[in-house]
Amino acid sequence: MPESAHSAPRRVEHVLRDQAPHVLGALVRRFGRFELAEDAVQEALLVAVRRWPDEGVPDEPRSWLIRVGYRKMIDLIRSEQASRRREEDAAHADPVLVHPTQPAPAVVDHDDSLHVLLLCCHPSLSEASQVALTLRAVGGLSTTEIARAYGATETTMGTRISRAKQTLRRSGARFHIVDDDDLAGRVVVAMRVLYLIFNEGYTATAGDRLTRVDLTAEAVRLTRMLHTLLPDEAEVAGLLALMLLTDARRDARADPRDGLVVLAEQDRSRWDREMIAEGRRLIDGVWRLELVGPYQLQAAIASTHAQAQSWRDTDWPQIAALYLWLERLEPTAPIRLSRVVAVAQAFGPRRGLALLDQLDREHRLTDDPLVAQRAHAVRAHLLDRLGEHDRADDEYRAAADLTENATERRYLHRRVHRPAPGPTP
Repeated sequence: MPESAHSAPRRVEHVLRDQAPHVLGALVRRFGRFELAEDAVQEALLVAVRRWPDEGVPDEPRSWLIRVGYRKMIDLIRSEQASRRREEDAAHADPVLVHPTQPAPAVVDHDDSLHVLLLCCHPSLSEASQVALTLRAVGGLSTTEIARAYGATETTMGTRISRAKQTLRRSGARFHIVDDDDLAGRVVVAMRVLYLIFNEGYTATAGDRLTRVDLTAEAVRLTRMLHTLLPDEAEVAGLLALMLLTDARRDARADPRDGLVVLAEQDRSRWDREMIAEGRRLIDGVWRLELVGPYQLQAAIASTHAQAQSWRDTDWPQIAALYLWLERLEPTAPIRLSRVVAVAQAFGPRRGLALLDQLDREHRLTDDPLVAQRAHAVRAHLLDRLGEHDRADDEYRAAADLTENATERRYLHRRVHRPAPGPTP
């Protein structure tokens, strides 16, 4: 049965988004030129957009796109050689390209998406560039979409992506991975980049919306891909489990007027049970391997929340113990602050406040731009629970002044002169 006028474009868009990283990987693997390969892929995608809605999606869309992309790549190399008079230099620099008139290669069913992800997370790039390039080359987001997600102008983001490509070119970055240690190191960077993308989507740094569903969905998709390609990597499975168990709460995090609903007050019947079940299967499957890392620990914490019928029924002593374990592996400000919340719930607000004061003295949490806003908010809730409402109001105001997310700011202002309901956020 022929596809409808509406379903055909949607299918074309889905196939192109899915196949673009594979095509890019095939071209970069062959030519070693990331920036030109991406241009060639974009031109191949444009050809497909023009032809496939009428002609239908080919039986082997990846092979089709690689052949078209190869021809576009040859055209781009010829143009570059002609304009820069580098014909012989280019031939010597890239032994794969024997001559630009050679036929397009036979396409092997090879998955290059992991290689593209690892190349985008090359250590020569800054963290911001790694994130932007990953979303652009592997995620298929436009420069405009990435700029909007991170509150930057399209020009600024375009410049950042362009410089990242130039950096890769100057560093001679290619797909060749030296050994297992090199692969493991790059996978660690890739996981951190995907984790950053997810967190930015789950609670947007700035803007009128609490979440950016496009970013959380893309982070889950790419992490799922990484898990498929590296099924024996326990931390990759842990990261995917963490994302699923956390994103399962999305629909319960805001009220009908887009007001923030903290975890303690969420309607748990609105949590996505299918995502929770998948996340728990993943973390249970790798936990027994006893190769525990930070992402698995965070997933175990999220799984403990998911098993509880309510905030008060949560096994807070277990969560506090897991956070202590996590802090020993990764002694970062966000983890320390999360342990404060767990300790306050497990052993009372006074003990939580004492721990917060201690950690603030030792690590200056309220001066750390990464967690200062949340540190003030946590202190405010604890003071409220202890009946010190005036001091709590000052902390709420300080927290509100430090956030650029409008939904969070409205929530914090509503808490002023209104005692916290009991649990910390």
